[in-house]
Amino acid sequence: MPDFWDDRVRTALGVDELGTDGPRSVADVDPKDWHAAVRACRDDLGCDFFDWLSAVDEGPAEAEGEDAPAPGPRFRIVAHLWSVAERRGVLLRALLTEGAVDSVTDLYPGADWHERETHEMFGVDFPGHPDLQPLLLAPEFEGHPLRKDFVLASRVVKPWPGAKEPGEGHGTVRKRAPKRPPGSPDDWMEPEAPDPRLRRPDAS
Repeated sequence: MPDFWDDRVRTALGVDELGTDGPRSVADVDPKDWHAAVRACRDDLGCDFFDWLSAVDEGPAEAEGEDAPAPGPRFRIVAHLWSVAERRGVLLRALLTEGAVDSVTDLYPGADWHERETHEMFGVDFPGHPDLQPLLLAPEFEGHPLRKDFVLASRVVKPWPGAKEPGEGHGTVRKRAPKRPPGSPDDWMEPEAPDPRLRRPDAS
């Protein structure tokens, strides 16, 4: 039986290739067509329910040519739009080489918080958004925690609570230094030695 939903998605978005994810069609569009593609999903496909929007950090893009400077991280913006009447949806994606894509809050007001969170966690800008204020993090927080270049160095700064390295136990000599978290710089601060005054009375 032919899948007429996929045919409708191809026509509405002007794409030749589609993927599938259960009852959803997966479509990749050019970032400059992002706003128009979301509008087509709403107006032409009847996607009346905005489910979610987020990003994926695909890591640094490969440089073109030996002498070309390496471009910055690139992100894949993903939005899930659903047609309640059709019980079908579209997983819309756009691969960014620059960290900005047009806001779709004028099409789906519910995208407001999703774009704010994506901006906060990945550093992606959404031109046209009314107010990209922090949503989850403290105002003094610096950086974007879901980017691959964000260093999660809590295990370097202080011992991990409750976890032990192989060969380490209560009252035993540490066999080796803690592993350095992936991505932490070589000159990152080393963990401080535990204060002997805090040692448990039963520890030898």
